[in-house]
Amino acid sequence: MATPTKTETTTAQRSTNGSPVEAGARSFEVRNPATGAVISTRPAHGPADVAAAAQRARAAQPAWEALGHAGRHQWLGLWRDWILENLEPITDLLQAESGKVRQEAAAEPPLVCDAINYYGRTSAEFLADERISAHNPLLKGKSLKLLYRPFGLVGIISPWNFPLLLSLGDAIPALAAGCSVVIKPSELTPLAALELARGWTEEVGGPGVIEMVTGAGEPAQALIDEVDFVQFTGSAVTAKKVMSRAAETLTPISFELGGKDPMLVLDDADPVRAANGAAWGGLANSGQICLSVERVYVAEQVYDEFLAALVDRVRSLRQGLDEPHFTNEIGAMTNPAQIEIVEDHVADAVARGARVLTGGRRREGPGDFYEPTVLVDVDHGMKVMRDETFGPVIPVMKVPSVDEAVRLANDSDYGLAASVWGQKGRAEEVARRLEVGAANINDVLLNYIAFSIPMGGWKQSGIGVRWGAPGIRKFCRTESLVITRLAATKTEPMWFPYSRAKSTVLSTLTRLVTARGLRGRLGLGPRR
Repeated sequence: MATPTKTETTTAQRSTNGSPVEAGARSFEVRNPATGAVISTRPAHGPADVAAAAQRARAAQPAWEALGHAGRHQWLGLWRDWILENLEPITDLLQAESGKVRQEAAAEPPLVCDAINYYGRTSAEFLADERISAHNPLLKGKSLKLLYRPFGLVGIISPWNFPLLLSLGDAIPALAAGCSVVIKPSELTPLAALELARGWTEEVGGPGVIEMVTGAGEPAQALIDEVDFVQFTGSAVTAKKVMSRAAETLTPISFELGGKDPMLVLDDADPVRAANGAAWGGLANSGQICLSVERVYVAEQVYDEFLAALVDRVRSLRQGLDEPHFTNEIGAMTNPAQIEIVEDHVADAVARGARVLTGGRRREGPGDFYEPTVLVDVDHGMKVMRDETFGPVIPVMKVPSVDEAVRLANDSDYGLAASVWGQKGRAEEVARRLEVGAANINDVLLNYIAFSIPMGGWKQSGIGVRWGAPGIRKFCRTESLVITRLAATKTEPMWFPYSRAKSTVLSTLTRLVTARGLRGRLGLGPRR
């Protein structure tokens, strides 16, 4: 792919650990957000480094594609086994760079392995040649086939909230499809992903189809110029910049962006179960999940019981550095800049009449912690109900009816996911009215790990999907084949030379197969 003239970066890229990563800098620091300690220094790659990585990955791709589905899965299976044999040191890195509590950090590597197994079982089926039926009798002598051909090189720009699942997890269907990948992880959390890539190359001895580049905005911009397809996960603001850059080379893209995911608690819901679901769905990973519960609409009939159970659950949660392991449920916020957004949203809500029932403050002491928070008396004039908070805050709003809950849930620029709580059949009916890419019934976040069903967003929550058959097919170009079964004659009726007689025959045949009713087939026109 031709590379356009690169736009020079003239301002510092602000890293998510709070220190600037200057354009042209040779290295950057990675810090533990739970302690503030520097845990690694990594190279900041420039455009030349990115171009070299892309060239290496592109050169390895044809042989990788030629292995076929079984051959590729054999390599990916060896990688899976190495990951499972090294879960503890991988989890140590992931926890240190992200500030997650141990249970949440430990969940990611097995999910990557699950994705390998899923696409190992399904890639051959999802990408098999499809035989297509001809739509009219004039094409009955032809065989029609649809082929899925991999994009040669895929660029993955991944965020800091799930350093493995949203980097190498996205790489797995691309690799299973026969692509090579170059991954640019967040400059905040590159370490665990780099370790998995090292394991692929040095421990498994895998082909050179996985390359990593590190740094802030500069290598990300350069990567867009080098690849045949871009997978980006992040904010809508950054996505628009990625799309603009990709437009220069007409490079196709797939985006999974922000969410302001609503939770609807109906009057026939179990309020205690719903409250426990809201606490986990809103506060897991310190609320740093695109699918986090960010707004809760509760029927007035169960509001008091739900709210009491929610506040009790949230107040019981333990927060802090998770050492020793499994002593806390709420970890640090990975990005200090995100704490500032959370503080702004809570302050704006309180200034406009909201009440804080628990939490509501940045925690004192070392590390980047914000207390798990419950807000009430909120409305849609507040930032916390309209903009993505991406932190441990649960705003709760009492609603008089299902219709009002649905109206408010749909009153958003985002449409990633939702959850509906109540009697199963009724809750499903409500879910079908929501403007979201996925809805969970009487549960939260599960579509995130349901690999067999697509995950995508409406509105400003994304373009395209991950997971399922569409999640691997997006990494492929389609090629259609039209095959003449019998080519025994020297010519075809539609070929040269033209004549009045041939035109009349072809017009008659076309009318016979396309017109409705006898009068139409005979050319008599509609009955008057």
